[in-house]
Formats: sequence, C-alpha cells, structure tokens
Amino acid sequence: MVAAGFLLLVLAAARWRENGPGTLVWLASFLAMFVIRLPYSIRNRKNAIVEAHKGPDEVILLFAMFATMMLLPLAHLATGCFAFADYALPGGVVAAGAFLQIPFLILFWRAHADLGRNWSPGLEVRQDHTLVTHGIYRRIRHPMYAAIWLSALAQPLLIQNWIAGFLVLPAFAAMWIIRVPREEAMLRRRFAQAWDGYCLRAGRVFPKFGTSAGRDG
Repeated sequence: MVAAGFLLLVLAAARWRENGPGTLVWLASFLAMFVIRLPYSIRNRKNAIVEAHKGPDEVILLFAMFATMMLLPLAHLATGCFAFADYALPGGVVAAGAFLQIPFLILFWRAHADLGRNWSPGLEVRQDHTLVTHGIYRRIRHPMYAAIWLSALAQPLLIQNWIAGFLVLPAFAAMWIIRVPREEAMLRRRFAQAWDGYCLRAGRVFPKFGTSAGRDG
C-alpha cells in the first residue's frame, strides 16, 4: 500500500506541468501530512483498546475520506484519469489554497503531538485514555477536524477537478455531521463531568474564550 502510494506520488509530481502548480502545493502538503502521522500510527497500534465503534457506517466514512482525500487525487494527478471532470478557477484561488495549507499543517501537527498515545484514526478509547485539555486543545475540542476542514476547503482550489478535488468536501461534511456527535458522546461517557466542564471552556472547531461562553463553537 505504501509503495503504491509512493509510486503515485512520484508520477503525480512528474506531471505537475499538466496538472498545474497548485497540485505541487497539494502534493507537498500530502507528504507532510503523511510524515506527521506515520510515527503515531506505528506507535499507537500497540494501544490496548477498551471501547471501539466499527460499524458499517464508520467503515464507509473512513473509506470515503481515504478515497477523496488520498486515493482519487493521487490517481488523477498521476494518470489524468478524471480529466473529463476538470474545471478552471481564477489564478488567485491557488494562492488562497496554498495559504490554507499553513494553518492546516500547524493544527494537524499540534493535534497529533498533544494527543500522543490518545490518538486513533477510529472511534476508540484506549486503556488509560486521558482527557487532553492542554496545548492546542485548551480552547478547541477538535483541532484535528479543524485542520481537515482547512485541507478539504483547499483541495478543490489546488486540484480543480470535480472528482479528485471537490468530492472531499461532501465526504468530510458527512463525517463531521455523523461522527463528531458520537465521538463526543463516547468521551462524555468516559469522562463525565470533566468532559462537560471542558466543553464550557473549549469550542468544537473555533476557539472559545471565557469559562462559560453560552454557544458551542
């Protein structure tokens, strides 16, 4: 799987003139994302899981994100297989998409670093799971999702294709709508009043300031 992904990455980089400069930005960001996540993926496989939600809908959501955020873009950039679905946007949007990669990668890195052994790609609680409320999590409950929102918004600007670029937006919107309430319910069961108190201090994806802000962010 990794070897196939690396091959697609090399082929995609070789076709950057056909694909446009925005795709180089996307490829660099994709590679950085992979490098950030890899050590946590390897280390956290050893976690002892005490609660997990792996129903069909969770599998579909994860596959949809894998396909629209990784597989389809790499396949298109490497081969041009979805060229029939290309669209053209003004040149300035590529710069906007490139700019969004900066906060995306900062949030993505910081969220992994602060979660540490508590990070998992699925809806899981590990043995000795802790409620992380420091670092980037001090004011934002879901900086990982905030990061992916930024990446999803940038992708159709950098890869101007309805299949390889745009589809990530509805895929991630579905994950956000379906998965986040389940994740928060799981954390509430695990941490009870500590979780409720944390929700008063931290917004979902936007920072919350003040200890008792009324509306959820």
